[in-house]
Amino acid sequence: MSNIPETGRTSRVTIRLVGLQILVFSLLLTLGGRLWYLQIRNGDEYTAEAANNHVQQVVHPAVRGSILDARGVPLADNETRLVVSASRTELMKMPDDGKAVLTRLADVLGMKPKDVMDKVRLCDAKTPQPCWNGSPYQPIPITDEASAKQALQIREREEDFPGVSAEPTAVRRYAAPAGSNAAQVLGYLSPVTDEQVKEAEHTKSPLLRSDQVGSNGLERQYDSELRGKAGVTRYEVDNLGRVIGQRESQRARPGDNVVTSIDSRVQAVAEKELDQAMRDARKQHDRNTGTNYKADSGAVVVMEAKTGRVVAMASNPTYDPNAWVGGISGKDYKQLTGKKSNYPLLNRAIQGQAAPGSIFKVVPTTAAINAGYSFNGPYPCTSSFNIGSQVFKNFESENYGGISLGRALEVSCDTVFYHLAYEQWKKDGGNKPKKKPGDWFYRTAHQFGLGKETGIDLPNEVTGRVPDRQWKKDYWKANKDAWCKTGKKDGSYGQRIAYENCLEGMKMRAGDSVNYSIGQGDTLVTPIQMATIYAAISNGGTLHDPTVGKAIVSPDGKDIQEIKPQAHGKLPMKGQTRDKIDSALAGVATRGTAAWRFQGWPQNKIPMHAKTGTAEVYGKQTTSWFATYTKDYTVVMTIAQGGTGSGASGPAVRKIYNALYGVDAKGGIDKKKALLPQPQAELPKISSDGSIESQPLGKQFEAAARERRRGADS
Repeated sequence: MSNIPETGRTSRVTIRLVGLQILVFSLLLTLGGRLWYLQIRNGDEYTAEAANNHVQQVVHPAVRGSILDARGVPLADNETRLVVSASRTELMKMPDDGKAVLTRLADVLGMKPKDVMDKVRLCDAKTPQPCWNGSPYQPIPITDEASAKQALQIREREEDFPGVSAEPTAVRRYAAPAGSNAAQVLGYLSPVTDEQVKEAEHTKSPLLRSDQVGSNGLERQYDSELRGKAGVTRYEVDNLGRVIGQRESQRARPGDNVVTSIDSRVQAVAEKELDQAMRDARKQHDRNTGTNYKADSGAVVVMEAKTGRVVAMASNPTYDPNAWVGGISGKDYKQLTGKKSNYPLLNRAIQGQAAPGSIFKVVPTTAAINAGYSFNGPYPCTSSFNIGSQVFKNFESENYGGISLGRALEVSCDTVFYHLAYEQWKKDGGNKPKKKPGDWFYRTAHQFGLGKETGIDLPNEVTGRVPDRQWKKDYWKANKDAWCKTGKKDGSYGQRIAYENCLEGMKMRAGDSVNYSIGQGDTLVTPIQMATIYAAISNGGTLHDPTVGKAIVSPDGKDIQEIKPQAHGKLPMKGQTRDKIDSALAGVATRGTAAWRFQGWPQNKIPMHAKTGTAEVYGKQTTSWFATYTKDYTVVMTIAQGGTGSGASGPAVRKIYNALYGVDAKGGIDKKKALLPQPQAELPKISSDGSIESQPLGKQFEAAARERRRGADS
């Protein structure tokens, strides 16, 4: 029998009952608060979400705007094709994930089942192309080349092809007018990714999961203008998916057209001559290696000297941008991106970096004058220049005696610039530099716009490199551990270099400055940078942002936004200095290193200016550079592992000028054959319905254009 008093037992029961009541009351209070929060505080939000669950939308893609050349000729437009697509969402509902359906589809389309299945798999880090990089909820195109018979088979046998559609659709077409390609300039399209949709949510041009977006070139740069706005119709449906009403409908807005400064005729000539120059270079013997030149890549830029507008831009190797239309095949993707491809997707005009060689010498010439040296000299042009035990030779060991800076440009005398760079290096303190060294040669390069982007309206431009003191320090910090580990004082050449760099790689050594003065060593430039510089010398000193886009034209033609040339600086030289350099560059074309390439040129009517460059690259054959300008145009060409400047690139550049001005082999000018004797100032004529009236192609290109159209039609 328990000894606990009755009163104590009663007290405990009471406490338990009170505690239970408090617990129940707390739970009721929490439940009531939650109901208030859901129904009152956030009621509208959840009501809207519930409504959205019963709304389905149908997307009507917008017609993408065209990319046009300066005369209104389409470089990229659209054509209607029969597109066969598969819904991955529907396929995944099937027991076999749609394999049977896709196998039957492959049989109808004349494709391999594996190729069709690969197209509908989703891309990730481990999945090679082909694969689908867009939204998994969007119909995935299998082919855009279906015949009417194939499409009819699919539509008549819908029960055999659930989730498969065959519809006429507007798809991108890269027209290649006059036989031009312009692949790296135009770019290509690819399906939008979930990340891109999220990034564009709060921008002026939000993306839908059904969109195609520009992935390179002008297609990417002006994507928001070209894409337009897709139309969306929203339907209200019941729980069984039956449409019970239409909520709203927004019509698709076609994309704007982009008019460029590219002239498709000149573009075709530039591409052809670059390719031919590379082929010819491969036939020439390289005495240094004992083999023929490889000439494995190159680029050329044709620019309006007074505005910076790009008339033509070619990069080699190249590719057909139509390969991306409708989804690229695994074979084509490998050819464009594999190790043996030599990366044709790369636009070497804005992304190809190389030592400039002697076309760089306009920079140290200006630097020397700004540092107080006389233009007239005289400066000794000896066959070689010694710094201690190091010997720096002049090209082919030429000796011209005492000459001016102008004459040094004409004959491309290296030793004159070696001497000036070494003298300036000593004035700055040599291996023990002053606290604030003048660094005229490096400072001037930055003032010319080197070491940074030019601002061209194309994506992924690279900066090049000016190897100044800060770069030397940063580079040494990044590499010193590897140098110190592999370097040996008495080892191989590479080991000795690593040893020296380990000890004093952070210093600006005499050899560094001497090599830099002739565009060698660690200096890197791009063709577009050098074209901008030579155009500025031509126009009196203004450095323009190079531009390809010329105007944005609305679909109805009522709104025209001209893209006007913009300047980002002036050359760091006085007018008198510019005139002297200009005169020297004219001498290069008449009596200097480029004279043999401009024999018979009508110099009295169209003054030509030029500078040749042959850059040495460790472990490779020399890079050919040729920089030129008239009062109207600047043309810069480079060929990697191509030989000398005038030897490899010279003939092609001359032929481009011949086509521009209509110059024949004897120096006569035929205006009827001139493609573009002066820059085209006006925009193409725009009709009242918004269409652009393109000017007809020149006769010499009509046959090529007709052949191209026949190929597309067939």
